[in-house]
Amino acid sequence: MSTETPQRTDPDELPPFSEQLSQQLGGVRGVIEAAVPITLFVVLNPILGEREFGPLNGLQWSIVLAAASAVGIAVWRAARKETVRYALNGLFGIALGAFLAWRSDDARDFYLPGIIWGAVYGVGFIVSAIFRHPIVGWVYAVIAQGGKKEWRQNKRLVDVLCWITVLWGVVFILKNAARIWLYQIDADTALGWVTLFGGTPVTVALTALTIWVVRRTLKSAPAEEAAEADEPAAPRPESRGA
Repeated sequence: MSTETPQRTDPDELPPFSEQLSQQLGGVRGVIEAAVPITLFVVLNPILGEREFGPLNGLQWSIVLAAASAVGIAVWRAARKETVRYALNGLFGIALGAFLAWRSDDARDFYLPGIIWGAVYGVGFIVSAIFRHPIVGWVYAVIAQGGKKEWRQNKRLVDVLCWITVLWGVVFILKNAARIWLYQIDADTALGWVTLFGGTPVTVALTALTIWVVRRTLKSAPAEEAAEADEPAAPRPESRGA
């Protein structure tokens, strides 16, 4: 008898949903660390206001503390020989915005790069789905299939990933339309809260929905194929003699 362990090909043997979600987001710790810098800025900026505290004003202290938290998290992870990817996400996410806000002394500019990139992402997601090369599909292929392209041969999966990609795009566009409006009316505090709650929580929800839909699609495919195989073939018409 062979003692060889068979490869897992049954979608039911996919890693648990919670495990997949955790891998995509870096776990609870990764989510929290990525959100710390922006959270500090959103909370501190309206509290400190325009008052002067030593050599810096309230906005500048908010920028310094937000940036310092991102650097501190990255250094702490590096010192413990842990991945710094999620900490760097937080650092890169605020670097340009911090520079713009510091230069202009306008808190709104802290969010400007995120607004622009969010709009670009939204349009890019939808365009990729229109051409049936959904961005979510390619991300799924890299993360879950090691970059393989077999998913492109599964028409139903491609259809599902196209619709999911459109959903991501629409959410990005709607969220950033609200942020653009708040930017134009100079509502920097409201802009901060929309950025905060429309960022990580929405991304977590969309990621969870994406994983659930893809898993459901993969699990239902073998059952449908088996049902089609079990269907009796249609009787062939008898040939009539001349």
